[in-house]
Amino acid sequence: MIELPSLGKMLAASLRREITLGFRNRGDIANPAIFFLSIIVFVPLGISPESSVLSGIAPGMIWIVALLATLLSLDRLFQSDYEDGCLEQMVLSGQSLYWLVIAKVFVHWLITGLPLTLLAPVLGVLMALPAEGYYPLVISLLLGTGSLSLIGAIGAALTVALRRGGLLLSLIIMPLYVPVLIFGSGAVRNAIDGSPIGPLLAILGAFLAVSLLLAPLAAAGALKIGLDH
Repeated sequence: MIELPSLGKMLAASLRREITLGFRNRGDIANPAIFFLSIIVFVPLGISPESSVLSGIAPGMIWIVALLATLLSLDRLFQSDYEDGCLEQMVLSGQSLYWLVIAKVFVHWLITGLPLTLLAPVLGVLMALPAEGYYPLVISLLLGTGSLSLIGAIGAALTVALRRGGLLLSLIIMPLYVPVLIFGSGAVRNAIDGSPIGPLLAILGAFLAVSLLLAPLAAAGALKIGLDH
């Protein structure tokens, strides 16, 4: 009788595999960061180079571009595994897809969300972001990009069996991104205005916790449905 590998071994193997693939495809790492930087650089050219103007739109603009940069890389989250049959093998292995989805989402955040978070202070300088906004910008992006990757995994799983499902993916998850965008940019704006930021960061943390619990379940279910068709 063939003994199935333990959940821990499968999770560790999945993490190693996803990290190896993620860092092998360097374009997947560079594209969101280049997109993020390019848009922020062009904003002063297209709107106004005045610090007073840029500082007013900086929190919302940085958050919007971070959201779009995260969205840019989501359509390939499960696509390659679907095309080469790895997803089907994962289902046939009898192990829960929950932890396997978490592994893929974690690596997606590691190569997309974390670089965007680390790059944000530099872009804050370009956008004349007031000094009070840097700390909440980094913390809010650290929490928010995790939620964006988890929520995005649901849309990526729902569209995995579709060719050119990028547009449908955007339509599915953009409404779910709105609360994260509102509270993330709101925390930065409150810090600049001298208002409390604790409640907004706590809400972002709650979003992350709920997304971590529910989004992998929904994504795993969507992957099974996609494989059945």
